[in-house]
Amino acid sequence: WTNLRLQTLPPVQLAKKYFEIFPQEKNPLWQNPCDDKRHKDIWSKEKTCDRLPKFLIIGPQKTGTTALHTFLTMHPAVTSNFPSPSTFEEIQFFNGPNYHKGIDWYMEFFPMPSNASTDFMFEKSANYFDTEIVPKRAAALLPRAKIITILISPADRAYSWYQHQRVHNDPPALNYTFYEVITAGPQSSKELRNLQSRCLLPGWYSTHLERWLTYYPSNQLLIIDGQELRNNPAVAMETVQKFLGVTPLFNYTQALKFDEAKGFWCQLLEGEKN
Repeated sequence: WTNLRLQTLPPVQLAKKYFEIFPQEKNPLWQNPCDDKRHKDIWSKEKTCDRLPKFLIIGPQKTGTTALHTFLTMHPAVTSNFPSPSTFEEIQFFNGPNYHKGIDWYMEFFPMPSNASTDFMFEKSANYFDTEIVPKRAAALLPRAKIITILISPADRAYSWYQHQRVHNDPPALNYTFYEVITAGPQSSKELRNLQSRCLLPGWYSTHLERWLTYYPSNQLLIIDGQELRNNPAVAMETVQKFLGVTPLFNYTQALKFDEAKGFWCQLLEGEKN
C-alpha cells in the first residue's frame, strides 16, 4: 500500500550516513538535560543537574584568576571542581577536546552539593575568555550561570605571559626580547608568531566581551578590576560575593594578610602564619 522502501544499516554505517546528510551535526552542542522533561525521563535517577557549576571564572590568563580561585575556595559556601590530573585546577571543558567527552565526564569533576540552593560550585579555566567557541557552548549547557572575568592593562597582561613562557623555558621567549615578540611580522617563524598571538590576542578585551555578551545578558557578567584584586582583595571579594548572591558574606579583611616578603596577599592561617 506504499511505495516506500525502508532500509537500515549497522550502527556505525548508519551513523556515517547520517553525518553525510547532516554534516553540521558532527560537532555536538551539549544542552542542560534538566531543561527538557524527555531527557530527564531517560536519564539515570542517580544523576542530577545540581552538580553543574553556578558560575565560571573565564580568565583571561595572567590577570589574577588563580588568586581569585584561591580566595573563593576560602568561603564556606563556595566549592571548586576536583582537580584534573593533566590540567590541575582547570577542567578546560568548553574550549577543547574534553568537550567531546560529554556532560557526564564534566559533571564528575563536581561533588554532590549538600544544599543545591545555598551551595555555589564553580570552575576556573582561564583560556575560556578568548576561545571563540566557548561562550556558545557554555550558554547552551549553563544558560543561568554567572560569568566572572578579570581585566588588567593589556600591555601588563602580555608582558606577564611573555615572562611566564620564559620561566617555562619556551624557546621563542628565551631567544627574543618582549619588543621583538610583539613587533614580529608575518615573515617571522611560526613559533614566534604563536607566542606573539598568545601575548596579544587575549588582550583584545572588547572583541571577546562582545562575544560573551552575545550569549549572556550583562547582568550575568562581572568584570573585576585586576589591580583592585591585587591591591585590595577584600573590597574586590565583597563585590564578587554580592554579584553571586552567596551568603553569608565572608569577611576577607580578617582572612587575608599581605606578605611583605612575597609581595602579595595570602590566606591568614592559625597562629598568624600565612
